[in-house]
Amino acid sequence: MASMNDKDYYAILGVEKDASAEEIRKAFQQKARKLHPDVNKAPDAEERFKEVSEAYAVLSDAEKRKRYDAMRSGSAFGGYGAPSSPAGGGYADPFGGFGGNPFGWGPFGASTARRRRSRAYNPQAGADVVFELTVDAESAAKGVRRGVTYQRYVSCDVCHGSGSVEAEHAETCPTCGGKGHITVDTGLFGVMAMTCPECEGTGKVVADPCSACGGTGRTLSASEIVVEVPAGSHDGDEVRVGGMGNAGTNGSTSGDFVCRVCVPEERLTRRQANGFNLIGFALPFLALGLVTSTLAADAAFVAVLIVFGAYLVIRDRVRWTARWWRNAGVATLNGLTNGLVIALFVTALFSCTMAGPRVRGYYYF
Repeated sequence: MASMNDKDYYAILGVEKDASAEEIRKAFQQKARKLHPDVNKAPDAEERFKEVSEAYAVLSDAEKRKRYDAMRSGSAFGGYGAPSSPAGGGYADPFGGFGGNPFGWGPFGASTARRRRSRAYNPQAGADVVFELTVDAESAAKGVRRGVTYQRYVSCDVCHGSGSVEAEHAETCPTCGGKGHITVDTGLFGVMAMTCPECEGTGKVVADPCSACGGTGRTLSASEIVVEVPAGSHDGDEVRVGGMGNAGTNGSTSGDFVCRVCVPEERLTRRQANGFNLIGFALPFLALGLVTSTLAADAAFVAVLIVFGAYLVIRDRVRWTARWWRNAGVATLNGLTNGLVIALFVTALFSCTMAGPRVRGYYYF
């Protein structure tokens, strides 16, 4: 397998070295659709698909891309074609740094540059992948099917998600003896307790880390899914597909793919939401002025809030759908709640001020 130094991710995706993030994303989508094993039956399609996914995983992340460019130019720590360890660490790992120390030295003085970043056995459930799908109101009302290509962590094919190539179970961490922490004598500052850098506090480590996933049990890849948006859907509704999110580490459960439906015709813009908030905020002061007969004094303040709020709403196009007006009502209610709290506080403060200090049964003003 070619090392990362030998791979030209820009050439793999067919983009220039100064390509923007959007250009890289579009190039990946085009390549992924053509090379996906479910679509392309060529013998090398799967391998090329994984290579494209790997290239996108690096170039789509600003920090990883910076390190990759530096490594390719020979300016990174440990560059100039430095070999990598079997576990995928190496001198300059563009995916994870230098083992926590840019000089490659651990807490015991031993060089960690050739070791992988961590072989901690730490099963954690995978996170959900949230994707926002924009459809028009007509499609949302009738229902629609859409194919989606997205990035996620999948279970490693080599170790089948366990993180270990041969061993069936994790082993006790040899550094901390399974405690999850170690003590270090710093001399001047005395003995200090710290999280074990080998197992990262879990007390267990992967016996023989898989070189494909680095012992985590999962790798980054591109996936495709067909989302069924049911008829009668509205803005903000969610369609959940179980198990199609990120795979968990070391064989733990996967998250879900969550598709959030976005219907622009039913959605308030940020300006409109702020406008309805202002209108709602003004309503308690308007009611207070009518009840206490002080509306004339508050008229200017209330008018400014309502007029400016209405301007923000009208500035962006008003939608004439029931869901849009329901969202408008929610935004107005939020503003009304905040305005009511402040109006009551101002009323109580004004009442205390007017009462004045009481001395011998009399009020002095």
